[in-house]
Amino acid sequence: MKVPYTWLAEWTELPWEPAELGRRLTMSGFELEALEPAAPQFSGVVVAEILAAERHPQADKLQVCRVSTGSGAPLQIVCGASNARAGLRSALALVGARLPGDVTIGAAKLRGVESQGMLASARELGLAETSNGILELPADAPVGEALRDYLRLDEVVLDLNVSPNRGDAMSVLGIAREVAALTGRGLTGPALAPPPARGTATFPVRLAAPEACPRFAGCILRGIDNRAAAPLWMRERLRRAGLRSITPVVDVTNYVMLELGQPMHAYDLAKLKEGITVRLARAGEALTLLDGKPVTAEADVLLITDGEGPVGLAGIMGGEPTAVTAATTDVFLESAYFAPAALLGRARRFGLTTDASQRFERGVDPTQQARAIERAVALLTPITGGTAGRIEVTESKAHLPRRGAVALRATQLKRLLGVVFPPEGVAEALERLAMKVTRTGEGWQVIPPAYRFDIGIEADLIEEVARIVGFEAIPEIDAQTPQRFRQLPAEHPPEAAVLQALAARGYEEAITYAFVDPALQAQLFPERPALALSNPIASDLSVMRVSLWPGLLRAALENQHRQADRVRLFEHATRFEAEGGGTREIDTLSGIALGARLPEQWGVPKELRGPVDFYDVKADVAALLAATGENESFKFEAGALPALHPGRAARVLRRNRPVGWLGELHPNLVRALDFTYAPVLFELDVETALAVHRTSYQEISRFPQVRRDLAVVIDEGVTLSSLAERVTLAASSLLRDLRVFDVYRGPGLEPGRKSVALGLIFQDISRTLTDEDVERLMVSVKADLREKLNAGFRE
Repeated sequence: MKVPYTWLAEWTELPWEPAELGRRLTMSGFELEALEPAAPQFSGVVVAEILAAERHPQADKLQVCRVSTGSGAPLQIVCGASNARAGLRSALALVGARLPGDVTIGAAKLRGVESQGMLASARELGLAETSNGILELPADAPVGEALRDYLRLDEVVLDLNVSPNRGDAMSVLGIAREVAALTGRGLTGPALAPPPARGTATFPVRLAAPEACPRFAGCILRGIDNRAAAPLWMRERLRRAGLRSITPVVDVTNYVMLELGQPMHAYDLAKLKEGITVRLARAGEALTLLDGKPVTAEADVLLITDGEGPVGLAGIMGGEPTAVTAATTDVFLESAYFAPAALLGRARRFGLTTDASQRFERGVDPTQQARAIERAVALLTPITGGTAGRIEVTESKAHLPRRGAVALRATQLKRLLGVVFPPEGVAEALERLAMKVTRTGEGWQVIPPAYRFDIGIEADLIEEVARIVGFEAIPEIDAQTPQRFRQLPAEHPPEAAVLQALAARGYEEAITYAFVDPALQAQLFPERPALALSNPIASDLSVMRVSLWPGLLRAALENQHRQADRVRLFEHATRFEAEGGGTREIDTLSGIALGARLPEQWGVPKELRGPVDFYDVKADVAALLAATGENESFKFEAGALPALHPGRAARVLRRNRPVGWLGELHPNLVRALDFTYAPVLFELDVETALAVHRTSYQEISRFPQVRRDLAVVIDEGVTLSSLAERVTLAASSLLRDLRVFDVYRGPGLEPGRKSVALGLIFQDISRTLTDEDVERLMVSVKADLREKLNAGFRE
C-alpha cells in the first residue's frame, strides 16, 4: 500500500523523517518495501501561462503559442495539444530541461516555425501512463515557479506491506493510528464535520441477508456536474497512492476508501428501480460488471439488487446498468459493512481482485459507514455542486460484530516475551491502540476496538505489547535450559550433501509453487488424481502437484524463452498424492536437463556437442545413488509413464522396490509445450531412494587380483543389468568387480543378437587364487548364462 508522507502528516504528527518512519513501521509489523519520490526526476520545468494560441501556418494540428514564464519576454512554443488555449496555465519545459527517459529539450523548428521549449503533458513528466493533452494547472498556479516545487513532487511515498490480518491498516487513517500509537501523540485530523443535509429524500434499502450485510448507509445527492474536474491536489494524491483520476464521483469514493479504509460505491440514481435489496444470489443470476465482464453468480454470492435484478457484486464491483457516467446528475452513495466470511474468496472466483474486495475480506470498521458518506459529501459538493439528502443507515444490530473482552495474564506475558514490563506500561501500550484496558488480579481485561478483527486470543495482545513497546526494548538473554538438537538419523543423507552433488554436476536449484496448472498436470499424469484448492490464487495454479515436474518444466521453458541454450535445474520439495480420502506428502528430489550436453568450449569434441540425452542424466542420477553406499542395490528397468518417451524411460528400483523415474519427455508434450530440445527428467523419493547405508570397515585384501575376459552373446532384449545380476550370482563372493568394455553388433552374429565383452575381477581376502579356482568360477558363470539367458560365447 502506498502512503504519501504529507497525507499521513494530516492525520498525526510525524516526528521522524520518511526513512526513520519506515524503519519504525517495519519494526512494528508493517514492512517498508520502498521509499519513492512522488514523480521521477526531471528539471527545467516551470509553471507557465499561455497568453495566445494561433493556428500554425503550415499545419492544421499545430498551434503557435506565446507563453509567459513570469519574467522576461514571452516565449514562442509550437504545440500539438488540442487543449492548448489562451489563459491556460501549464507545465513548460525550457530549453535545456531534462525529462524522464533521459530526454533533453532543445530549441527546434517545427514546419518552419521556431519553438523555444515544450509544453509538457502529464505522461511526458512521468505523472501519468496516458494523457490527452498538456498538463492543466489551476488558474492560481504561480507562473515561473518550478513545477516540482509547486506540486511538491519531491515528496516521499512510503510503500508498505500490510499483512493479510490487518485490514484495519489498509488506509491512511489505519497507518496514522499505528504511528500515533508509536509516538503516543494521538490523531490530529482532519476534522470530518458532517455537512448539512439540504434535502429530505431517501432511497429505500432492505437487508435480506443481515448476517452478510448488517449495516448499509446511503445518501442521495442531486444536481451534480460530473463533467467537472477533480482538483489537482486530489488527483495527485490518488496518483501517488496508485490510482488514476476518472470522474469526480469516482475520484471522491476512491479518496475516501484510501483515507478511511471504507470502500464506497456510487449509483446513477435515475437508473435504480424501486429500492435496493441486499441478498444472496439465486443460482444462475447474471450480471454485467463495470468492466464489461459478464458473470453468473452462485447461491453463496452476495448481491446488491434493485426492482429489476442485480446491480452489483456486494463488496467487489458494481454493475454496468447503474454505472455513473459524465452525464449523471443524481447519485446514490453506498457505504456498507459486509462480513468478511460472506466475501472471502468470492472475487477470486470471478477472476477479480479489487481494492474493495481486499478490504472487505480482511474486515473494515463496522462503525464508520455514515462517517465515510459524510466525508464523501464534504469533498464532492465543492467540486460538482449538488444538494445532499439525509444519510440513512439501515442495520440489523443483532448481526453486527461485537468485540469480546480478551484476558491478558502477566505471567504469560513474561513467559512468552522473557521480560517483565511495568503494569502501567502494558496498559499504556494497549490504550494507545484504542483498546479499553481494565486491571485484574492476574493481569488485564482488554476490549479491542471494533476495527481490530485480528485480536481474539491472549497471544494477539502479547504481540501488540511487544510491537508498541518495541522489539528492540526486549533484551537478549540466554535460554534458561540447554537446547539439545537430536542427531540426524543415520540413514538420512544431509540435504546439503545431496544438493551440492547436483550443483557440482552443473545443476541449479529451483523453487516452484506447490500448486500447479491442472491442465499441464493432467497432460503429464492423466491417471493421478490431484487435490484441488478451494481458494486458488489463479486458475492456472489451482491444484496441488503430484510431481515436481510441472513446475520444473515451466521454469525450463521460461529459461528457454530467454535464450538459455543449456538448462539444468533441480528441486527438493514435497509432492502430494491423494490416497484413500486423504493426502500423502512425499519428500521428493527432481531434476530437468535440456540443451547442450556440455558447455560451449573450443576443446569439446564434435561428437559431444549434441543435446543432452537419457544416458547423460542417468549418469547424474547414478552419481547420487552411489552416495548411498549401496550402489549394487539399484537398477534401472525399462518402464512406461504417460509423461515420458516410450523406449526412453526407466523405473529406478532399489532392492526391486520402485523409488523413482527417469526419462525423456514425451514427443507430444515436447511439441505442445514448444521445447526446442526434448528435456530429460528424473524424480526420486528421497526417503527410500537416498537413504544411506552406513558401511562398516572392510579389510583390503593383500593378495593379487585375477582378471578373466568373457565375450557373451545374448539376445538384444537382454539388459545389461540382467546380465550383470546373473554373473554376480554365479561368480560367488570372490567376484570383486565387473566391467563392461565393449558391445558389438554386426557380421559374425545372428540377427537380433549382440556381444557384450565383460571383464571379471576375482580376489580373495585370505589367499592367492589359483588358475584352477578361477577356471571353476568361469565354468560356473558360463553354465548359468547358457541356462538362464540362452547365452553363447565368442573366443
